[in-house]
Amino acid sequence: MRNALIAGSLLLAGLWPHGPDPLPARLADTGGGSQLITAVAPAPGSTTGELTWWDRRAGHWYEAGRAPARFGASGLTEGASRTQGTNTTPAGLYGLPYAFGIAPAPAGTEFAYRRVTEGSWWCQDNASAAYNRWTEPLPADCAPGESEHLAAYGKQYAHALVIGFNYEHPVRGRGAGIFLHVNGRGATAGCVSVPRGAMRELLRWANPRRRPHIAIGTQDGPLAVTRY
Repeated sequence: MRNALIAGSLLLAGLWPHGPDPLPARLADTGGGSQLITAVAPAPGSTTGELTWWDRRAGHWYEAGRAPARFGASGLTEGASRTQGTNTTPAGLYGLPYAFGIAPAPAGTEFAYRRVTEGSWWCQDNASAAYNRWTEPLPADCAPGESEHLAAYGKQYAHALVIGFNYEHPVRGRGAGIFLHVNGRGATAGCVSVPRGAMRELLRWANPRRRPHIAIGTQDGPLAVTRY
C-alpha cells in the first residue's frame, strides 16, 4: 500500500521515471528561464489548441495551469518566414517584453504593465519608423489604416502580453502586433488568445525575474513545438 502511495505521489509530481517527460523537457530551447508558456495546436491549419504554463523547480518542469487557446484564422506558420496580413500565428520561441491592458492589472501582477488610453496605437505600417511598436499618439508616418487602435478592442485587450515576434529587430512585411490576449468572437488575426480568467491567472503567475518565454507550435510535424 505504501509503495502504491509513493508511486501515485511521483506521478502527480511528474517524477515517475516510466512516464513521458513533460513538454518543456522535450523542447530544443525554453529560453533559459524557469517559467515557460506552451501554445500547441493539433495541426498547422488548426485555429484552436491548448495553452499551458509551466514552472521549473529543482531541475524539473511542473505544470502550473492550462486553458483552451485560439490561433490565427489561417492557422500557424513558420515565424521566420511569415508574411504580414496572412492571419497566421507565428510558430517559434519568443520572449514576452511587457504586459498591457485596457483594464487595470490583476492584483499581484509583477510584469511591467502599460495601461491603454484613447491615444494608444500599435503601428503596423511597414513604411513607419515606429513599425511594430506601441505609439502614443500615432506618429505622422504611421497610417491609421495600417495600425491597431488598441482602445477599440475592449474585450481582447482587457489584458495582454506582448509576444516578442519580429520585435527586437523588426523585419518589414513579416508582421506586427502579435500578442497573447483575451478571446474575442473566434479565431485571431495571428495572435494567441485565451479566456479572460486564464489571462488574468497568467499575469499573476508570470515573474519577469524568471524570464518567461512562449513556445508556439503544433503537436508534431514541421511546425512541432519541440523544434523550438
